Amino acid sequence: MSLIAGSYERFIWGFKLRSLKNDQNYELTPLFSFPSHLSPIKCTAVAGSAAVSGGADDTIKIYDLSTCSEIGSLHHSATVTSLSFFTPSSFSFPRNLIAASEDGSVSIYDADPFVHLKSVKVHRKAVNSICIHPSGRLALTVGRDECMAMVNLVRGRRSFYCRLGKEASLVNFSDGGEKFFMVMDDKISVHESEDAKTILELDSKKRVLCATSGMHGILFTGGEDRSIKAWDITSGKIAYSIEDAHSTRVKGIVVLHKNSDGDAEDHQHIVASASSDGVIRVWDVRMTNKDKPNPLAEVNTKSRLTCLAGSLIKSMKRPQVGNTTSNGQQLDAGEES
Repeated sequence: MSLIAGSYERFIWGFKLRSLKNDQNYELTPLFSFPSHLSPIKCTAVAGSAAVSGGADDTIKIYDLSTCSEIGSLHHSATVTSLSFFTPSSFSFPRNLIAASEDGSVSIYDADPFVHLKSVKVHRKAVNSICIHPSGRLALTVGRDECMAMVNLVRGRRSFYCRLGKEASLVNFSDGGEKFFMVMDDKISVHESEDAKTILELDSKKRVLCATSGMHGILFTGGEDRSIKAWDITSGKIAYSIEDAHSTRVKGIVVLHKNSDGDAEDHQHIVASASSDGVIRVWDVRMTNKDKPNPLAEVNTKSRLTCLAGSLIKSMKRPQVGNTTSNGQQLDAGEES
C-alpha cells in the first residue's frame, strides 16, 4: 500500500505501508519527500504506480511510485483543485486522468502516456471536486457557483448542469457507482446515480472536509470534529466511528481496497487518515468496538497536510509522460512545441 500526501508548504510526501509480522504490526516507511510545487498542493490522486499532485502553481506533477521519482509535469490553465484517475477493472494502470481547476474548466488526459486530450468549460466559477463513474463514461463536478454538472467523457462535453442552492465542497460515487454523495458544510446528501433522487441526508454536526466510499455501503467522513465516521448509506446511521482520531481536523481519508485487485478483500478493513497537523495514521476498523482503538501505524510529517491519496496495487508498468501540440502531435516530455 502506498500513500501520497500533499502539504501547504509545497512538499509531496510518499510512504509505503509495510506489514512487519503476521499482519499484526505495521510501519509507514518513507518513499520520498521534496518540494515538488512552487505553491501549496491542493489535491493528489494515486492509481497503481502512478501518482499525481495538483497545486496553486497551475501545474500537475506526475510521479512513478515504483522508482520513487517525479517523472514530469502537465501545465494547467489555473490552480488545480481536484484530480481523479479512471482505471478499467481489467487494467493494472490508469487509462485516464481528469483534472478540475479554479477557472471552472475540466481537462481530460490520456494516462498512457500522459497527454492532454481536451478541456471543457463546466462551471462559471471554480470547480471544488470531481469524480469519475466506475464505467469511465461520465464525471460529476460541483463548484463555487453552487451548481452540479455532469461531463460526458466519451464525447468530451458537459451534458447536464443544475443549481443546488448551496455550494458543495465534495462529490463522489459509491463503490459500485449506483449512488453518489455530496458534502455541503456539515451535511452529506446521498443520491441515486440514475436520476439524482435524494435518498438520505446525513448530519455530521461539524464541517466535513473529506469523504470516501468503502465497501458494503459504508461512507467514511472526516473533518473538524477530528473523528472518522463510517456511515451506513442504507440506513443513514453511523455504523461505527473512531473518536478523536487526530488532535486536529482530518483532511484526508483513504480506504485501502480502492483502486486495487487480488488481495483487496483482505485489506478492506484498513483505513488511513491525515490531519492538518501533519500526522498520518493507519487504522484497523475492526478494532472500533474498543473504547479507544490504537492506530496500526503513524508518522508525523511536521507539515500542514492538505490532502491524502493511496493505492494497494503494485503496478508493474512505468508511467510515461507526453505533451501535445495544437495539432495533436505527440511530443516527448523533454521537448518543447
